[in-house]
Amino acid sequence: MSAGFKCKQFFVGHDQCAMKVGTDGLLLGAWASLPTSDSVKSSTAVSAGIAFLDIGSGSGLISLMLAQRSVTATIHAIELDANAASQAEHNFQQSPFASRLQLLKGDILTYQPAERYALIVSNPPFFDNALLSVNEKRNQARHTSSLPLPLLLTKAAELLAPGGSFALVLPESAAAAFSLEAEAQGWYAAASCRVFSRADKAPIRRLMQWQRQPCQSRQQQLLIHNDDGSYSQQYRLLLRDFYLKF
Repeated sequence: MSAGFKCKQFFVGHDQCAMKVGTDGLLLGAWASLPTSDSVKSSTAVSAGIAFLDIGSGSGLISLMLAQRSVTATIHAIELDANAASQAEHNFQQSPFASRLQLLKGDILTYQPAERYALIVSNPPFFDNALLSVNEKRNQARHTSSLPLPLLLTKAAELLAPGGSFALVLPESAAAAFSLEAEAQGWYAAASCRVFSRADKAPIRRLMQWQRQPCQSRQQQLLIHNDDGSYSQQYRLLLRDFYLKF
């Protein structure tokens, strides 16, 4: 078995991916609120059920988590890097959810599907001023030059079904500027969760879910570790359906 991450219901190989399975993807895959068929217009239908889109899927972790959480959804995962796309496709084929997962190799900015999606998720590249690596694939996965966040918002709006939502994870330091851009483009914050590694530290990540209709926003906080370094009960509850150790 190749190097990877074992969950309760599936395995994620990631040795061919520039970015390995990490906390950001695990958090987003477990936290994002799932739509119901009643909340989204029927234009999202893909034969039966509803369709989700994972932008920049990498190893396919988030898509696999969504497939486990929603037994009727079809998930399309799009990935630009050929090696990561091939590995994600293999991970999908080896999972119990293979019939509902489809890997698309290509650039999200040129993607023109017929359907619209009830849920769009992304763990996007977010470094804009950091030093570039000598590894070009890692730069593509980590730096906004490969997918500028304003363009990601515009494309998500184009691909979202009426009543759908867009969920993503960003560094806390990037959340305020992203929120201003989202609001300027006509998005409304449905949920926001500040993620803390420890209670005595500043927040490190922001989980966000946006939609195109006015709504009341849910404000949350999530603590990953207790003072002794063990996982918090809050984190365990969120990831209990995935982590083998929980």
